[in-house]
Amino acid sequence: MYPLIRMAHSMWTARKAPDMGLLDTYVSHHRCWPWDIDMWMELNNGRTLTLYDLGRIPLAQKNGLLDVIRKERWGLTMAGVVVRYRRRIRTFEKIEMRSRLICWDARFFYIEQSMWKADGECANHAVYRSAVTDRNGIVAADRVADAMGFAGVTSPEMPVWVARWLEAEEARPWPPMQDAT
Repeated sequence: MYPLIRMAHSMWTARKAPDMGLLDTYVSHHRCWPWDIDMWMELNNGRTLTLYDLGRIPLAQKNGLLDVIRKERWGLTMAGVVVRYRRRIRTFEKIEMRSRLICWDARFFYIEQSMWKADGECANHAVYRSAVTDRNGIVAADRVADAMGFAGVTSPEMPVWVARWLEAEEARPWPPMQDAT
């Protein structure tokens, strides 16, 4: 089940934080609850992606994106994600989540998120390819930035490792091959 109460709490907590710039990092704190774990008694990999919403949506709240989306009647969608898991997060462990926009191209925004354990180790890291949509499809990233009050702000250079991920995505067959049997 989607963590609606936790999302409401995250949004409520974020309202007290100062407004942020387009490229600022939003830091939030969370706990791995028993309903977040898998049969190995650690944070479930799928739940990790859901919990990343608890950082990404408040980030959009603090940098002004949510207000623009409401005003323009736009939507948000995910167009891809790549995740690296490195350390286990166990039941009741506290984590610090860091969320930030790292760059954008003509259509997509690239959002980096990570979960950090109390001992300072990074447990996992994700990069999302996200888009703002309207009834006609994807809204150009520059149009979104302009609507947010960041007209003329140019994207930082895309990190090489993000560009290589996108190259790999381009080489990946779509639609995927179907079993012939």
